[in-house]
Amino acid sequence: MFDKILIANRGEIALRVLRACKELGIATVAVHSTADAEAMHVKLADESVCIGPPPARESYLNVPALLAACEITGAEAVHPGYGFLSENARFAEILADHNVQFIGPSPEHIRLMGDKIEAKRTAARLGIPVVPGSEGAVSSDAEALKIARKIGFPVLVKAAAGGGGRGMKLAENEGALGQALATARAEAKAAFGYDTLYLEKYLVHPRHIEIQVLGDGNGHAIHLGERDCSLQRRHQKVWEESPSPALNAEQRGKIGATVARAMGELKYLGAGTVEFLYENGEFYFIEMNTRLQVEHPVTEMITGIDLVNEQIRIAAGGSRLPEQNDVVFAGHAIECRINAENPQTFAPSPGRISYYYAPGGLGVRVDSAVYQGYVIPPFYDSLIAKLIVVGKTRNECLARLKRALHEYVIEGVETTLPLFRTLVRNADIVDGRYDIHWLERFLEQGGLEK
Repeated sequence: MFDKILIANRGEIALRVLRACKELGIATVAVHSTADAEAMHVKLADESVCIGPPPARESYLNVPALLAACEITGAEAVHPGYGFLSENARFAEILADHNVQFIGPSPEHIRLMGDKIEAKRTAARLGIPVVPGSEGAVSSDAEALKIARKIGFPVLVKAAAGGGGRGMKLAENEGALGQALATARAEAKAAFGYDTLYLEKYLVHPRHIEIQVLGDGNGHAIHLGERDCSLQRRHQKVWEESPSPALNAEQRGKIGATVARAMGELKYLGAGTVEFLYENGEFYFIEMNTRLQVEHPVTEMITGIDLVNEQIRIAAGGSRLPEQNDVVFAGHAIECRINAENPQTFAPSPGRISYYYAPGGLGVRVDSAVYQGYVIPPFYDSLIAKLIVVGKTRNECLARLKRALHEYVIEGVETTLPLFRTLVRNADIVDGRYDIHWLERFLEQGGLEK
């Protein structure tokens, strides 16, 4: 086991990793920008190192500064959390070159799954069902039109190096395809420095289902069930739950087994998530995230398995994964991402939290690094808390969530709490009748204003 881990992240995920390290008896190193000097993970870590000014490129994405922090503190390993450098294969390689363990998959697998075209090819080779579309990159607008006619409109134009909805455009017909290609190509070039595109069939009413996996790197992998992440805005998840209201036991068992077998064949190491669109009883692979997900607590609540703990143990080489039959699923869990944003427009709302009270009680968990008096900086993601609730049934979970949302008080900045207080009472949500387009339609129709 490691003696000391550097946490190359900030906010609630840095605190989440820190807590896992504490329970394992591992010393922690927090890194921070000057804007995060008063952050909770900095206050609670055994050591802290300032790695630069507020802009992420000069601090949390500053690889030389992170390496220097490892050298200064003697950290043996780095946990990247999610975002920032968590899916940067070169960062993992550089750490290895300096005899520092990256707590995550191999650089080879990070790079493979980071290229959406190669990821899709790999998934198909491993027997994972994929969305109909181009077999690889499209080399010209003429080729794209030929492929789109073959698979049928509407189609999605997607960046090979995309993520978070960037470099993704919908073309509903032939007339819209040229503009979609040009816009996606420009966005991809600006965001990723890489403008390669591919096409996928656009599914009209899909759900977003993802499978959590753990692999030991030697051919043994297990799945920890699915998460339904269909409530999204601009391809950003806001509400996740497990198990999915749309699947039955046979469906979830089948897709879980398919993914676990494929990850074993790939000799995948650590935690990862294989994401699908699901429509009319069929699953279609869209991507794999080679890191911890924001919504990982949902899985932890219904399995009792600490995913960060497992990540660390696997990276240290001293953990034997349980067998699939040893994984026990119990209850229903829902996570709401509480952002410092206007609940209707989603405009960021940084500033000082003048009053803060988090809910509690049976089955309620809050993952957050904020506190009363804390100043939310304007430089980073607006996520300030994750409210996770578990119950024996989905109805009990929803009732508990409604109560917890009523208790939650955050003053001084705008938050998305009003959105969730509305959603938890909506008939479609209560009945589990929603797809990936539901939330945007709801907001466009003035759902919060009614």
